[in-house]
Amino acid sequence: MKSLADYGDPTDRATAERLEADDVLAQYKSQFVITNPNLCYLDGNSLGRLPRATVTAVNELMVREWGHELVDGWSHWIDEAQPTGDLLGRATLGAAAGQVLVCDTTSVNFYQLCVAAIKARPGRKTVIIDAANFPTDRFILAGIAEQFGLNLITLNNDGMGGPGAVDVDADCEMITPEILERFMNDDVALVTLQVIHYRSGSRPQVKAITDLVRSHGGLVVWDASHAAGAIDIQFDDWGVDLAVGCTYKYGNSGPGSPAWLYVSKRLQGELRVPIQGWFAQDDQFSMGPFFEPNQQIRGFQIASPSIMGLRCVKTSYSMIEEAGIKNIAAKAAIGTDLMIALFDAWLAPLGFTLLTPRESSNRGGHITIGHPEAKRIAAALRKYANVVPDYRTPNSIRLAIAPLPTSFTEVWDGMARIRDSVTRRDYLRIDDNGSRVT
Repeated sequence: MKSLADYGDPTDRATAERLEADDVLAQYKSQFVITNPNLCYLDGNSLGRLPRATVTAVNELMVREWGHELVDGWSHWIDEAQPTGDLLGRATLGAAAGQVLVCDTTSVNFYQLCVAAIKARPGRKTVIIDAANFPTDRFILAGIAEQFGLNLITLNNDGMGGPGAVDVDADCEMITPEILERFMNDDVALVTLQVIHYRSGSRPQVKAITDLVRSHGGLVVWDASHAAGAIDIQFDDWGVDLAVGCTYKYGNSGPGSPAWLYVSKRLQGELRVPIQGWFAQDDQFSMGPFFEPNQQIRGFQIASPSIMGLRCVKTSYSMIEEAGIKNIAAKAAIGTDLMIALFDAWLAPLGFTLLTPRESSNRGGHITIGHPEAKRIAAALRKYANVVPDYRTPNSIRLAIAPLPTSFTEVWDGMARIRDSVTRRDYLRIDDNGSRVT
C-alpha cells in the first residue's frame, strides 16, 4: 500500500487530488446527501452523513410494510435485531454470526453487560475504568459501583481524576498492558476501556489487554463507539469477551440510531443481564410467570427493536460491507496522516499542539489538536470558514475523516481553512457559540 509520501508534498492541494484519484472508495461520497458541497464536514466521528439509500429504505418500510401490513408485519420484524447484528458484526467487528445484537442505546447496553460481567465474577469487588473514558461509561460504572458496594479504580490518564483516581503516566491517554498490570489481581471483576479514545483518538492494544485481564480471571467490556467503521476490528480473533458501540458515527445510521452489543458465544450461557426483558425470555410468547432466559444472543435483548432504526443500520452497514473494512481503515490511516502532515506545516506554528499518536496503527479515524482558544476557534470555523469540527473540553478540537463520505480534498481544504481562520483571528469575534452542544 502506498504511503502519503508517495503522493507528493502534502501542502500542495494536487497531492490531495492524486490521493483522491487513487481512492477506491471515492464513488461512495455521491451516495450520501450533501446539501452544501462547499462545506468541509470533519465531524463524521460524531454524526455521520445521511446515505441516500436510507431515505428510500425508511420510506418503503413506512409505506409498503407498516402502512400495508400493520401488525402482521411483526411476523418478520420480530427478530430483526439479530440478522442486523450479524451484518454489523460481519462488516465492522470481525464477529461471526450469533454474537451481535443491534438494540437499545450504548448506555443501556453498557449497563447490561457491565452488571452481567460483575455478577459472573462473584466475590470480586474491584472494577477499573480510565478517566479519559466517555462520560456515560464513567458515570454508569460509578453508579454500579455505588449500587453494589464495589471498589472503583479510575486510571487518571488525562489529569481530570474521578472516583478512586490513581495517577498513571499515559501517552495521549492510552492505557497500555504495562500500565494496567499494576492494578490487576484476583479481586478485579471488570475492566472497561475504549477501543479508540473518544477525545485523543489513541488506540490501545485490545487483544493484549483482554488477555491480561483474562489471565487474572476478570472480564473486559470494550466501548467501540469511536472505532467501529473506522478501523479494522477483529473481535473474534482478538478473543474479546464483551463490547458495545453506537451506529451513528462512522456507521452513518442517523441521530439516535440503535446501538449494538457483542457477547462472545463462549459467554452467552454464563451471563445474566440485570434488565430481564420479555425479548430475552426463551419461550417469548408463552407469557409465562417466570423468567427463563434464552441461552443465545437473544438473551441480551430487552424489548421490541426500533424497526425504522434497524433499517437505517441495515442500509448503512450494507454499504460498509460492500466497501470493505480494510479499505475503510486504510483510507482513515492515510487521511489522518494527511491531517498530521498539514498540522505540522500549518497549525503547529500557530500555537496548536497534537494530542493524538503520530503512528497510524495507534489511532483511529480522527486526530485531536489542542489550543487555548479551542472553543472559540471551533465556533468560528463553523460561522466564518464553512468547516465543521468538534470541540471537546477543556481545550481540544477533533477532526475526522469518515472514509465513505469524506474526500481527501475535503480534508485538505478543511485544514487550509483552519489555518486561514486562525491567522485572521476569526475566533476573537466569537463570544458564545449559541448552543450547549459542543
